[in-house]
Amino acid sequence: MLEIRDLHVKFHTRDREAVAGVNLSIGAGEIVGLVGESGSGKTVTAMSVAGLLPRKQCAYAGEILLDGAELLHADRADLRKIQGREIGVVFQEPQSALDPLMRIGPQVEEVLRVHTKLGREERRRLALEALAAVELPEAEAVYEKYPHQLSGGMLQRAMIAAAVIAKPKLLLLDEPTTALDVTIQAQILELLKKLNRESGVSMLFISHDLNVVRKLCGRVAVMQRGELVEEGEAQEVFHHPKHPYTRRLIAAIPTRKRKEEEA
Repeated sequence: MLEIRDLHVKFHTRDREAVAGVNLSIGAGEIVGLVGESGSGKTVTAMSVAGLLPRKQCAYAGEILLDGAELLHADRADLRKIQGREIGVVFQEPQSALDPLMRIGPQVEEVLRVHTKLGREERRRLALEALAAVELPEAEAVYEKYPHQLSGGMLQRAMIAAAVIAKPKLLLLDEPTTALDVTIQAQILELLKKLNRESGVSMLFISHDLNVVRKLCGRVAVMQRGELVEEGEAQEVFHHPKHPYTRRLIAAIPTRKRKEEEA
């Protein structure tokens, strides 16, 4: 479904490549975790897939194929037809991704306004369905609210609703639970599992939190300094890590015993 082939990205202001020859594939209905510390190249990889790479600020090479269609070198007009419709994106900070002066409902509908000829009432109906599907209580009330009137967890659910309303093939999730408390984080993970199970949408889940990745993803890829250093089934990577960097990441996962020792 998605194939990243020998992806290279180097920003003009940096000495080394942000992404250095990454190869990664995601099958239909698969959830793949992309992990690594800040600056490892995770987000740049996702930006490249989403067509959000600032092309004038970097040199890039390789191929990114979505069901055979090449994205990395595609014309901006062609990319706009895919963005939102076939690829949905959920960012880490919904507060910065949503327009504070615009009600939630019209923002959830945005993809439908851009990519379809549906009338206002039909767009509203689908937006309410999407808000209900992400388990927001009183969807009609949420539709009319502004971002500042919702909690962080509710805003993230609204962002997910906006990302999936057009039933994309692929969902890119860039640290979507990092800013949330543990309880809300767990609820969002369960929601993503449900969306994957019911709609079959493929997901690339980016995180530095291996505990979160272990709960959600069937396969995991580990990045360090722009390179993919390890990839495999999640349980295999967590229980039998091969690369020293992966072993260090896993060793740093807080455990109950470690928390008690540090208390």
